[in-house]
Amino acid sequence: MIGIKSIASYVPAQGVDNYAQGARFEKNEDFILGKIGSAFLPRKDAAQETSDLAVEAARALFVNNPSLDPRSIDALIVVTQNGDEEGLPHTSAIVQDKLGLSTSVAAFDVSLGCSGYVYGLYAIKGFMEAAGLKNGLLITADPYSKIVDPDDRNTTMLFGDAATATWMAEGADWQLGQARFGTDGAGAAHLKVSDGTFFMNGRQVFNFALLKVPAHLRELLEASDLQSSDIDAFCIHQGSAAIVDAVARRFEEELEDKHPEKFVKDMLETGNTVSSSIPLLLEKHMFGGTWRRVAISGFGVGLSWGSAILQRS
Repeated sequence: MIGIKSIASYVPAQGVDNYAQGARFEKNEDFILGKIGSAFLPRKDAAQETSDLAVEAARALFVNNPSLDPRSIDALIVVTQNGDEEGLPHTSAIVQDKLGLSTSVAAFDVSLGCSGYVYGLYAIKGFMEAAGLKNGLLITADPYSKIVDPDDRNTTMLFGDAATATWMAEGADWQLGQARFGTDGAGAAHLKVSDGTFFMNGRQVFNFALLKVPAHLRELLEASDLQSSDIDAFCIHQGSAAIVDAVARRFEEELEDKHPEKFVKDMLETGNTVSSSIPLLLEKHMFGGTWRRVAISGFGVGLSWGSAILQRS
């Protein structure tokens, strides 16, 4: 069965000091670390496009996996809502050319934000298995620096730029288990772009995450015939430190055996990287460790959400 063989990433070295940003908005260190969770926000160079970030992540993946020939890639999905220039043509076509992939590759974009990695995993797995394809790349690259207003205190202190590349193929150590998805377009106005600028209703997004994600994780575990104790780690979207902490508390309210440390929180040097936040966690913590079973959950623009179980074979 097709699963996750490897993950690599690209995080720009340059960026923004969040303490300096906080000073502009009269926010102290306790707020920055306790609520936001990020001291530094990586930002792409002005000359870099979304496809450039994607290519850097893919090249890192090829370097880490010398047995993977770029010409053997026959499926490519790029998860982004901020493609090159004005979004046409699709960013995956540009990435195909820049990477020198075969012209027989199937390449398309998925226009989803923070839930996009979970959706993308199942989209590329199903597509590859249905079409008999062998090696797939799932790339996330959504630089919100292209749309965030630097004077908007609700967004400019949250988002960092990054890209990830996930190799999907047979013989993978990590397999995809049960998954659950949801969409509520009635909340579309809470996260949107107007006239090229991103708007977020932070309070509504926080409430949405607190309402949907813990319940969704419980539903996923029940469908998988698993208990919380069967999960080694919960890698949920790193929207902010406050959101991760609140989801963890709400999820464990009814549990006798509480382990909030299972909810991984690691955004100090990256911020909210949108669809890249979950694969960044998996790359750093899942490979080479002792985890056997991981629950992932992404949630955001749409409103949309998706949760899944990953398990080591």
